[in-house]
Amino acid sequence: MNVSTATLTTVLFKHGLRNIFLQGPQRLRPGPNMVGLAYTLRYIPAREDLDRLETFANRENAQRKGVEECPEGAVFVIDSRADASAASAGCILATRLQSLGCCGIVTDGGFRDTPEIAQLEMPAYHSRPSAPTNLTKHHAVAINDPIACGGVAVFPGDIIVGDNEGVVCIPEHMANEVANEAAEMTVFEDFVLEKVQHGESIFGLYPPTDASTKERFKTWRHERSR
Repeated sequence: MNVSTATLTTVLFKHGLRNIFLQGPQRLRPGPNMVGLAYTLRYIPAREDLDRLETFANRENAQRKGVEECPEGAVFVIDSRADASAASAGCILATRLQSLGCCGIVTDGGFRDTPEIAQLEMPAYHSRPSAPTNLTKHHAVAINDPIACGGVAVFPGDIIVGDNEGVVCIPEHMANEVANEAAEMTVFEDFVLEKVQHGESIFGLYPPTDASTKERFKTWRHERSR
């Protein structure tokens, strides 16, 4: 909750992961970080004989069923094939997710009712507004399966972190290690920023190649914790 997606991408890069920042989704309204386990929905292109308004009444409709079954604390991640020409979801479904305790909603497509979704407490990320109903372009086929969102592979249970810059997907098995490293890096970058604001050069400071830098950081951290 207290580290940036920029820091997380650097930590993951150190571990060899380069493609973990979702390309496209942007936050509707700035706010605190979003953190939760991925719960997924996958769309394929719509087909006219299947995707009619009456299909919403079917309790097995994957979009509706996915929303109702989304667990508390999850982030609802939608694979819309990066197609924002029709909505991935709207305010009613987003509001239902919020009432169920969902931590956020992310799509590489678009939302309808964006002014209303932006007013929810639950963070929401999309590529751009899109008023047409999902049925015009999207057919929901799978709940909580591996998906692609924003060009990133997202597996159920992965850790989804969003800030005001975007969204990162952290593999579930790396979560604790990445969290610890990112928290440590955040503190060090606070130290670096303070020194740069006071006119210091980044050489030897960032990265800390000068032997004295690490000692200065330890002293700074100790004084800050007093």
